[in-house]
Amino acid sequence: MSEETDQSGSEYEREPVPERALKGPAAFWGMYAGEHSAGTEFMIGPLFVAWGASASSLIFGLLLGNLLAVLTWRFLTAEIATKQRLTLYFKLEKIAGRNLVAIYNLANGILFCFLAGSMITVSATAVGPFFPSMVMPTFESTLPTGPGWIAACVIIGLTMTIVAMKGYGFVAKMGHYSAPWMILVFVACAMVTLGKLDNYNVWELLSPPPGTPEKISFLGIVCFSWFCNAAMHMGMADLSVLRFAKSPNAGYASAAGMFLGHYVAWICAALLLVYWVRVHGVDPKVGKDPGTMVNDAVGYVGLICVMVAGWTTANPTLYRAGLAIQGIVPSMSRNMGTLIAGTVCIGAGIFPAFVMNFLVFLGIFGTILAPIGAIIIVDHFFADRLGIATDPALKSGTSFNMVVLFAWLIPVGVAMYAYLKHEVFTSYLPLPTTIACGILYVILSKWFGLKVA
Repeated sequence: MSEETDQSGSEYEREPVPERALKGPAAFWGMYAGEHSAGTEFMIGPLFVAWGASASSLIFGLLLGNLLAVLTWRFLTAEIATKQRLTLYFKLEKIAGRNLVAIYNLANGILFCFLAGSMITVSATAVGPFFPSMVMPTFESTLPTGPGWIAACVIIGLTMTIVAMKGYGFVAKMGHYSAPWMILVFVACAMVTLGKLDNYNVWELLSPPPGTPEKISFLGIVCFSWFCNAAMHMGMADLSVLRFAKSPNAGYASAAGMFLGHYVAWICAALLLVYWVRVHGVDPKVGKDPGTMVNDAVGYVGLICVMVAGWTTANPTLYRAGLAIQGIVPSMSRNMGTLIAGTVCIGAGIFPAFVMNFLVFLGIFGTILAPIGAIIIVDHFFADRLGIATDPALKSGTSFNMVVLFAWLIPVGVAMYAYLKHEVFTSYLPLPTTIACGILYVILSKWFGLKVA
């Protein structure tokens, strides 16, 4: 084992994962099922209802979008991960240079912290039924709702950080053991809700009342379900976990998360809000916190599910964020990077604004981070054929590859302008932005690329 590995906690952050450390398929099926059967699923399903999604968009749009996500994981992310066996951050360092990667890692780490913070927000709603005086956030909440809310977020966030510091193996075990019963709780919530409504026609229940504005279309649902994890698959963040896989077929393990978490769980969670709208007269635009809805459906078991579902997603997310922060300062231990990430995560989780705007936030998240994956895709699959250097920063000795910077920031800047100025739905942006980044990287590499021996 190398000295670098010993210093970094045996997670092989700056070297290829050795044969002896590879993991079988069970670790990935469990991890993906746990990570994507998450606390935020209790938010995303109801947000579809609040946005007036049609039944056909939900049932068929989610099927198509999640299938596309699985294929992206398998044929792009896992293919590269099992050939290179490097973290995203170390691979990118070879292409872009250490100083440029530090900038990317900062953006990456912060956005991952906000994502993990959203899990804390959802998990904290499970505390509410135990303390009726605690004010729970709604879809319109942006600021902390009180001292009790802040305390709950801090305690939950610290627990998540400690688990993430245990390393990938422990994180995978958390997902492996938690996922099966969490899915059962999601389904139980839906079945109890259907029974209370005395209506098992899911299509009719998911159909919004006549005159409801449709803020998200079939295409919007497809793109959201495909690209809500764009940073992980198309953006190559999951190189960091799939590098441990024995075969690229481990990419198919993402189906456990996409079709159990992002299909079954979203629809089940949507039905929870449908019940509260129809029976309790809740305004769908205001919504109801997950803890209250789940507690009403299945009681304390549901509250435990809300809590653990947040943990199983935040754990690998914090793991990735810790690696990103460690990438900025390679001499820093992964545990210290994870601790810093956890602190930022807790700060973000205290504010409900992020999770209450999750449909928009995930699109921005993917639009900023996914395009960098196009550069790795070009480097791995096309560089030799197109006559440009692979790992150009490593071969030239530069610490800052300007070609990468411009290829990344120009498309992202255009995309953010489209969102801010023209209010383009953010989930439409990751794919064209990523394609543009890849094309621009090839063109700029041809014209101004680094000279390598």
